[in-house]
Amino acid sequence: MVIEQIKARGVKDSRVLAAMANVPRELFVPPDQLPYAYEDRPLPIGHSQTISQPYLVALMTKLLAPGKKDRVLELGTGSGYQAAILGRLAGRVYSLEIVPELARSAALVLRTNGFRNVRIREGDGYKGWAEFAPYDKILLSAAPPEIPAELLAQLRPGGRLVAPVGVDAQRLVVVNKLLDGTTETQTILPVRFVPMVRGR
Repeated sequence: MVIEQIKARGVKDSRVLAAMANVPRELFVPPDQLPYAYEDRPLPIGHSQTISQPYLVALMTKLLAPGKKDRVLELGTGSGYQAAILGRLAGRVYSLEIVPELARSAALVLRTNGFRNVRIREGDGYKGWAEFAPYDKILLSAAPPEIPAELLAQLRPGGRLVAPVGVDAQRLVVVNKLLDGTTETQTILPVRFVPMVRGR
């Protein structure tokens, strides 16, 4: 998977490749999807959610560029796979999931497999997790129509946010927050993610 689907497609960051090689994707897929765990495509995990394809997980992680001491916020835990990859690269990872069953199952998988620096909570990703802000990096694993202002407020000046954005025509973007608080946005490529769900 790492050689043929990720490195061959241009993701050559050695830290990202090592993290992808060291986190078994089969831990994060339902039993009926195990035969497909290492195929380069999203897989259903229930509750109308998916685990992202490995290439996009690697690409988004490379674009985010989490450092060893970074505090990272992820929105849309899902299976916990992206949080696990981030956990191998960052100092602390905080991940929010709005579906209670997915939040519980991801937390269990991460805890039982030794990801001690990843913390999962059920919650509305649109509101972020203000308790541990500001974050050095923020990653969205589901697509909002536009980047929520509350998330940008929780990103430290000098920090970076990576997210799929849009409704029908989604795009993957990188947002850099400058030291004066303004932002610069770069569009990377078209993508298709599950929509980011708002809390009630």
